[in-house]
Amino acid sequence: MKSGKIKQWLYPASFLYGMAVSVRNKLFDWKILHSTTYHIPIICIGNIAVGGTGKTPHTEYLIKILRDEFRIAVLSRGYKRKTKGYLLADSLCNAQNIGDEPYQIKKKFPEIAVAVDENRCHGIERLYALENPQIDVILLDDAFQHRYVQAGINILLTDYHRLYCNDALLPAGRLRESVSGKNRANIVIVTKCPPHILSVDYNRIIENLGLYPYQQLYFSTFEYGDLTPVFPDVQTGGKRELESLAKDENVLLLTGIASSAGIIEELKKYTRNIDILSFADHHNFTKEDMTAIEQRLNNSKNRRREIIITTEKDAARLVSYPNIAGEIKEQLYALPIEVKFLKEQHNQFNQYVTDYVRKNKRNSVFLGKNSTLEA
Repeated sequence: MKSGKIKQWLYPASFLYGMAVSVRNKLFDWKILHSTTYHIPIICIGNIAVGGTGKTPHTEYLIKILRDEFRIAVLSRGYKRKTKGYLLADSLCNAQNIGDEPYQIKKKFPEIAVAVDENRCHGIERLYALENPQIDVILLDDAFQHRYVQAGINILLTDYHRLYCNDALLPAGRLRESVSGKNRANIVIVTKCPPHILSVDYNRIIENLGLYPYQQLYFSTFEYGDLTPVFPDVQTGGKRELESLAKDENVLLLTGIASSAGIIEELKKYTRNIDILSFADHHNFTKEDMTAIEQRLNNSKNRRREIIITTEKDAARLVSYPNIAGEIKEQLYALPIEVKFLKEQHNQFNQYVTDYVRKNKRNSVFLGKNSTLEA
């Protein structure tokens, strides 16, 4: 059966799903279900579609622009972690007990507070109560649908290659809620853009997204950094520039993310020998997976010219896996990504976010339900 016909059969289920989500949202809109506001700046980063839109890199971008002036906390539910409840990350945490993305953030920014909690309200209250240090701003990861919390800024991400306006509700499409959910966003960012967007495409996207005057629109792309050893204690060479990859160098790309298309496209600029071993998003690696990696290495035509490249998120899970073969450790590198705003939009974005945090610095007052902060 063709995928188009399968999709047609899924539309009735999408309709029922959409009705259920719409009722829930209306209960919040009509104040039957209550959103809670805390007297501390809260910035939510999320989307209305399942799959990767770049939430973690954009969260890291926010950390970088705020960390010199404010004490930051990141709160996530800790997807696929093996623990429950509230947990504040420390130097002994790993991807198994806090989740791969929170662990990635804690490892890159050890000076900030990173916590996980399925109950975001409870997690915020625990972070708010911290005294050493007191938190100035909380970044909520993937919480756009968590309406029990009233964030001061809601940032909605949408993938350039699959805009929410061109998608359908689950299960026929990837939308978690109807397109009207975008109206809750203060900021919409079109992510994963090509570095140079044609004016005709730029204007078409602006028109199709259908934003209101109170909403700001930005465009961002990913920039790739130097290849970084995942196990630096056994890798003597240190970081490698992507340009150092030889055209005949064999690359084993190891990914467990929503989409690896962007990384593949980037690596093709430097080498023509790319072997791909992909898994589902947030995949927990097993002994069988390690065996498969070793077999791929053994099948390589030129063992001396072999390198394993993975994402930072996958690296967060791999370092938590016990007894990885030394051969894998020696050849395993993570490819970091950073967010870059197009058309010099970073100045406006940075100013908007920092002004909001400055205006709404925390104090000892808890506002409670249905209060508002100045955005």
